[in-house]
Amino acid sequence: MTSTPTPSAPVPPAPVPAASAPARASGGSHWEELVTTALLGTARRAPADVPAGRDAPTALLDAAAVETVRRRAGMRAGRAAARLEPAAPDPRPALPPAAVRRLTMLLADRPGAGGGRRGTAPDLMELLPQWLAAANGHGYAAPPQALPALLDAARGRTDLRPAVLAFAGPRALWLARLNTDWRFALRAAPGGGAALPGPEEPERVRELWEEGLFAERVALLSALRARDAAAARDLLATTWASERAEDRLMFLDSLRAGLCAADEPFLEAALADRSRNVRSTAAELLSSLPGSALAGRMAERAGACVAVDHTYGAPTIVVEAPHECDAGMERDGVVAKAPAGRGERSWWLGQLVEAAPLGTWPGRLGGRTPEEIVALPVADDWRDELHAAWCRAAVRQRDPSWSRALLGTPAAPEAGGPGAVSLAERAKLLSTLEAPERAEWVAGFISVHGLSEAFQLLGVCTVPWAGPLGGAVVDALNIARDAGSYPWSFSGVMGLAERCLDPAEAVRLEALTAVPDEPEDAAPGAGGYWSESFQRLLTTLRLRATMQSELTPP
Repeated sequence: MTSTPTPSAPVPPAPVPAASAPARASGGSHWEELVTTALLGTARRAPADVPAGRDAPTALLDAAAVETVRRRAGMRAGRAAARLEPAAPDPRPALPPAAVRRLTMLLADRPGAGGGRRGTAPDLMELLPQWLAAANGHGYAAPPQALPALLDAARGRTDLRPAVLAFAGPRALWLARLNTDWRFALRAAPGGGAALPGPEEPERVRELWEEGLFAERVALLSALRARDAAAARDLLATTWASERAEDRLMFLDSLRAGLCAADEPFLEAALADRSRNVRSTAAELLSSLPGSALAGRMAERAGACVAVDHTYGAPTIVVEAPHECDAGMERDGVVAKAPAGRGERSWWLGQLVEAAPLGTWPGRLGGRTPEEIVALPVADDWRDELHAAWCRAAVRQRDPSWSRALLGTPAAPEAGGPGAVSLAERAKLLSTLEAPERAEWVAGFISVHGLSEAFQLLGVCTVPWAGPLGGAVVDALNIARDAGSYPWSFSGVMGLAERCLDPAEAVRLEALTAVPDEPEDAAPGAGGYWSESFQRLLTTLRLRATMQSELTPP
């Protein structure tokens, strides 16, 4: 009878003798020898002291295990670190669960690495700024689990940082102290996240102003200016003479907020500063105060250069540009040296007219309104120079009546309008108007000229676009589609519409998602591209509407 052999248990590998575990070498050198052998491979370099009957790879792993235990056993326990203080509590209401899930989706989205067509899926990362603005508007606190992803997103996109830090609250600063990748949050917060001293703490204000870092001092001055303009100006005056030129320039720029007539003596003194940039900024601020002495001096100089002449048969503006730039003009901010390609006299004239109060021109030019002044002919080809200077003055002085006159009607055939000489200038002039008027003007422009030159103008309109403006954009896109226009040239406007169009316009877009019949002269594949773009636009608008409903408190 044959007996069946009983299976034997696997024999454990023989232990490496203590003598072979590297009494001959220090721990560090033996570990490095094992690592080198592993990298080269046991076929090229056999491990030292391999026991008979063992294969080299197993012996190497056994030796590494023994060495690992030996190294760990020889380490001393470190001293326990101090326990972290918990983050400051965030008293704001928690984000609704649906909005938490939406935020996770927005943060998880990453733009594709390659180019090409985007398909019909919305670009979620481009919707994140709008979502953050809405969440901050409702005063929600960020969910703690989303803070790392929020800070990572803000690290990669500086435009997101203000909204992210406002939404993340004090916990973001707590995390930023533990991770060097998020240090930007501490730089953005004065005092590294510490609260600024209030008006009831004059000693702390003085200490931070005299001993703080530059970013802390700028933040302190800006915050104080918002609360008490005179106190901020007086604080700046205490150290003004000892500040570096580049610092004086930044501090001076903070006076733009709350600029008033009481700032004039300080700014007048700054006209004698050692730095040309500081003098220029002081002059610009003074020219923004129509009642300042500098504005009066500039009005007198500019008025001497521009007049109405009735000998041309019709009233005509004549210009006699300055023949020199004297010391008084330079002190008041006029830059003497003209840029390359510019004549000196026209360069000086433009600076004088730009700095002169616009309110002086009706009296100087026969009591005419801004519209009548802009409509007057200008002799000797000075029109563009004069009107461009008036455009800059209207933007600097935030004068809507002059902006309207220089913009002209949206249907004006010239791309620059009666006064503006470029679309960029028109966009700046539009920024001085109230949001409804701005949207109405741009809607009229698109209705007449289409979308090809409207991109800059759309950028200054408030979001979401008002009804007439949104309707004009959709109509213009529809016209371009039906005409078989080259579709890729409208991708910028499409992207802007996804972020700015009112979600209520989604109803009108339903019919535009179908693939249209392509005219014979249309770009190949244009119909499919238009259909895809309108589907993506429709999907994005619906998503934005859902996002808003998720953030709306019950």
